Amino acid sequence: MATDESLKKAVQDFWNQASCGENLYLPTNDRAGYLTQSKRRYELEPYIEPFARFDESHGLPVLEIGVGLGADHQRFAEAGALLHGVDLTERAVEHTSRRLRCFGLESRLMIADAENLPFPAESFAIVYSWGVLHHSPNTQKAIDEVHRVLKPGGVARIMVYHYWSMVGLMLWLRYGLFRLRPLVTLTEIYASHLESPGTKAFTTSAIRAMFQKFDGATVRTVLTHADLLTSSAGQRHQGWPITLMRRVWPRFIIRRLFPGAGLFMLIEAVKSR
Repeated sequence: MATDESLKKAVQDFWNQASCGENLYLPTNDRAGYLTQSKRRYELEPYIEPFARFDESHGLPVLEIGVGLGADHQRFAEAGALLHGVDLTERAVEHTSRRLRCFGLESRLMIADAENLPFPAESFAIVYSWGVLHHSPNTQKAIDEVHRVLKPGGVARIMVYHYWSMVGLMLWLRYGLFRLRPLVTLTEIYASHLESPGTKAFTTSAIRAMFQKFDGATVRTVLTHADLLTSSAGQRHQGWPITLMRRVWPRFIIRRLFPGAGLFMLIEAVKSR
């Protein structure tokens, strides 16, 4: 059985090969390329901007955990946040540093582990993380670190993966049922076949329990382009099965009958004063 540290190294190695979306949406590592990537990102995921509320960060100390290609980080910098960013991978920090230089923006960026944040307690008014903490071997520890570094009254805005999603169903069909393994659990499916090794997904009740240190948390799920197969699949999933599923996937029925079966779970939680 893999230890947390060996799994963390596997996660780091996976994302050091290519940051999320790099191979699909970043044509060049320059200003034009980063603009293209941002445009595509916010077209595919229009719920990011109203969730992140970048403009509200002006003059506030903000931490982003998992900067990736830096699109959201750029938006916080443009809004005038007092900005810090961390990522487990050197590749992401290099991308985000280059991106900010292209636009004349600043942030304090460093390689760091979400489970052991290198900041004093009560440092930030906002902690933001989009699609990152479910990759951490000990997600609860990472959430506890978010709580620790937030100022009293500060807000965490975090997206993690939702267990009961259409993406989970598709992965189970492909790697469970079609391989004559119908009893394989979604936990195993996500860990083995969705992005980096050990990736997790959570039920809403589990997330509420994990955020119990906070003064309440609002939790909602959204159907994504991945759930509806309206875009290129993630960097691990290409080939004829996905191509076939895109042609037959019942998008209208999913939107109408299963609006809560999205992969993305959006959490906003406030630290007690």
